[in-house]
Amino acid sequence: MRVLECIDKTKRRIYLTSERWSHLSGEHPEVVPYLNQFEEVLKQPLQITSFTGDTTVAYYYKHAKDRPCASKHLLLVVKYLNGEGFIITGYFVKKLK
Repeated sequence: MRVLECIDKTKRRIYLTSERWSHLSGEHPEVVPYLNQFEEVLKQPLQITSFTGDTTVAYYYKHAKDRPCASKHLLLVVKYLNGEGFIITGYFVKKLK
């Protein structure tokens, strides 16, 4: 089952499955209140970068100015297969890679 599905800035379909959401919310509970912002991260990212070890993986960043701690960039890690992508994980980082 898909928790989220949208067309990203690069015009590709990206989705988040319930299995990945369960993993993400368990491993990175700090992102749970930001689920409603995931679509914005994908549609209007501050930056998209490639993962050097795997060309089918991309990092989507968006600044979360309301966070009270130093890690203010929400990072969503997306894996592309068969023309569409799915969110692998997400968490907050201090700096963009």
